[in-house]
Amino acid sequence: MLSELKRIIDQISRDRGIDRRLLIEAIEEAVQSAARKKLGSRREIEVRYNEEFGEVEVYQFRNVVEVAEDEQTEISIDDALLLDPEVQLGDELGEKMENITDLGRIAAQSAKQVIIHKMKDAEREVIYDMFKDRLGEVVSGIVQRFDRGNMIINLGRTDAILPKDHQIPKRSFKQGDRIRAYLMEVRQTARDSQLVLSRTCDEFLAKLFQMEVPEISEGIVKIMGVSREPGFRAKIAVSSSESDVDPVGACVGMKGSRVQNVVQELQGERIDIVTWSPDPAKYVYNALAPAHVSMVMVDEENHSLLVVVPNDQLSLAIGRQGQNVRLASKLLGWRIDVKSEQRYANLEDPGYRSLLEIEGVDEALADTILAKGIPSVEALARAQVEELTVIRAIDDEFAAYLIHAAGKISGESPANFAPIAVAEEQPSEENQPDGDQDTDTVGEGNGDDEPHIM
Repeated sequence: MLSELKRIIDQISRDRGIDRRLLIEAIEEAVQSAARKKLGSRREIEVRYNEEFGEVEVYQFRNVVEVAEDEQTEISIDDALLLDPEVQLGDELGEKMENITDLGRIAAQSAKQVIIHKMKDAEREVIYDMFKDRLGEVVSGIVQRFDRGNMIINLGRTDAILPKDHQIPKRSFKQGDRIRAYLMEVRQTARDSQLVLSRTCDEFLAKLFQMEVPEISEGIVKIMGVSREPGFRAKIAVSSSESDVDPVGACVGMKGSRVQNVVQELQGERIDIVTWSPDPAKYVYNALAPAHVSMVMVDEENHSLLVVVPNDQLSLAIGRQGQNVRLASKLLGWRIDVKSEQRYANLEDPGYRSLLEIEGVDEALADTILAKGIPSVEALARAQVEELTVIRAIDDEFAAYLIHAAGKISGESPANFAPIAVAEEQPSEENQPDGDQDTDTVGEGNGDDEPHIM
């Protein structure tokens, strides 16, 4: 078993980059463990690797006594003299024992397990030392296999894991494909993979641009912020330290070549490149592109922005399912509230705002009432029930409530008292309506369609 030990140690050390001394120590510890299992745990065992012959030598040490009572720790003077004619009582005698090949099947298996464990520990340390300084870099590898949705990527010397939640959704790779990813974590000790990759983190996009755009790697153009919804859309904000260098143009490249290389790596993810600005109003103007912005109101204290856009630009500013304004908000780190010019004008109108003072009236319902030619609570108090019931979701009872509530706020006398008088009479017990009826009806109506993005 050990005749080729020296050659095996040299080969493992060379192929896996493990220090020979670590391998030898692992073998010595394994053999010592095996010897104790076979010969007794109380024996004082010493194992040495003979570099010259490529052999493992096992020694046991026992005290020399007149009559040995414990064979594991003592040896009689008569037996000791046979081994060493000069030995004396009280000496500690070392004796070379049988080779590891004679230690038995169970002991040899134990030795094998210790060696494997030690080699894995040593290999983990080698991998950690090799990759710890590459943390935060983009690495390239081959898709090795799939494990419960996770990708196992071969990086040459070792495998890394690309977890399922760090893969771009709806984008598939197959075994053998080459893939690039961001080295997100390097673990010193781990039961599974020491290296964890990501293709969905913001840093991956930033690193790809750094690799494609020389001005970024040279420090002329700086990435100021990134926000992504991986696989769908991303925004990246850039600035330039030199006035004659356009940061957006540098990232786009000739005929869009640079940004297209990044888009191709991300398998079609749409990327908006915007100019960063220290002024939040100007920054949000750039970040909401391609939508045009009419006006921005900044609330420094609450870190929020009210953005007003032309009526025909509202859907473009918000984006599909709010994606555009959501990414812009993440990019700035500010709350963004987008409104159309018409909605903003309505909110600035005292009459319109008075309609919102009525409990149960939100902006959507106020818009509808306004569209029917009722611009204020004063006008609403003078309205007829029939004028309101043509509006969807308003029945006779809710219409009466609105007219009555508007009269209370405005001080106007409601034009139609009949429904209100009935509602305010004290009905007999048998005709008493459900106490929750008015509240439930008032609570009906459409919610605010405008986004409030954090």
